[in-house]
Amino acid sequence: MLEVGCAQRTIFLARWLRDRDLQHETESGLNVVENYNGVNDYIRFGKRGELASNRREEQEVAMLCLMILQSSLGYINTLMIQDCLAEPEWAEVLTDVDRRGLTPLFTTNMTPYGTVQLRRDRRLDLTGPPPPPEV
Repeated sequence: MLEVGCAQRTIFLARWLRDRDLQHETESGLNVVENYNGVNDYIRFGKRGELASNRREEQEVAMLCLMILQSSLGYINTLMIQDCLAEPEWAEVLTDVDRRGLTPLFTTNMTPYGTVQLRRDRRLDLTGPPPPPEV
């Protein structure tokens, strides 16, 4: 089985070296994963992102909480992006390449430490953007 795995990696590497599209696809996939890991590191900024316990159950709970936080961040950011893109002035500004480059995994709207001010007089609109007008 090890030899089969080595042969498969060699075949993939040979394809990858000659196929520019495959290189771009691989690089964009790696960028998504790096962005995902970067957000994880940003959220878990304490102790350089290391798990604080050696107990397996506590590590599992910490990782599950991290996944919930990241999913929540991605959901809220997706709603904010949708709200922005629903505005008519963005319809002609963004190209297909620009839209493919959008990601909900950004942290500029987060403060992992310091003061967080809550706006209790306002709520996030979690319904998403209104449907586009029919033409």
